[in-house]
Amino acid sequence: MPLGGVIFITVFVAVFGCLCLYLGRTFGGKKPQDAVKLAPYECGIPGQEKKDTKVSVKFYLTAILFILFDIEIIFMYPWATSFKDMIASGIGGYALIAMMIFIVVFIFGLFWEIKSKALEWD
Repeated sequence: MPLGGVIFITVFVAVFGCLCLYLGRTFGGKKPQDAVKLAPYECGIPGQEKKDTKVSVKFYLTAILFILFDIEIIFMYPWATSFKDMIASGIGGYALIAMMIFIVVFIFGLFWEIKSKALEWD
């Protein structure tokens, strides 16, 4: 029953976390709220936020593409480490074909990004 241990740890962590939050809120002292502490800066300088400041979508696009390709590379690592075991068990050919299809889709996506100029900053 190995799943029982995982369920026990999950329930224990959830109950312990909720108990700690409850005890901290119940018995913890409340600090008086000072108007200076509630100000945007403690140094006394008022904030000068511009309302028309916009972040370029290219930053978000680059971050999402990085995460996407990073996750694809992470999927390749366990396959590469266990490929010898797959060959020994007789499914090496199927695993190789599956990984080749995965890599073709990966390379197709990379060429599509280059063709659509998603990585250019002009």
